[in-house]
Amino acid sequence: MSRVIAASGACALILVLLVACAASAARTEPGAARRLWDDGRKVGGRTEVTDEEGDREVQDLGRYSVEEHNRRREEGCEGGGGVCGRLEFARVVSAQRQVVSGIKYYLRVAAAEEGGAGSNGVTDGRVFDAVVVVKPWLQSRALIRFAPADAK
Repeated sequence: MSRVIAASGACALILVLLVACAASAARTEPGAARRLWDDGRKVGGRTEVTDEEGDREVQDLGRYSVEEHNRRREEGCEGGGGVCGRLEFARVVSAQRQVVSGIKYYLRVAAAEEGGAGSNGVTDGRVFDAVVVVKPWLQSRALIRFAPADAK
């Protein structure tokens, strides 16, 4: 008989704890737990690179995107070498990162025509949007897109 009383006492205690937890959860402001862990970023979302000018990796990827664009352009040119104008890298103006299967960089790159008066790439040059995917574990990087930036 004492076992039955002890078991029912334990069940009653568990029931009281469950009711207390439910009451506590009901008093909590809706979404409070989610806000506690949510810092505004989404999984797989883009994040701004705050110091793109000082970020060596970002600047190297900008240089790589211009070099790769020049290489692809020369391969597609009739007559080869020198027929198509080459671009000179100036700097990365802005950048965003996105974690995918690797890291996808969205770069805004300033560049100028090679040998042109506007080799500083900002005042007299042009701005391009580049997308580069880096997979560090494979030691690879790939230029996905390189095109003139939209006027904004």
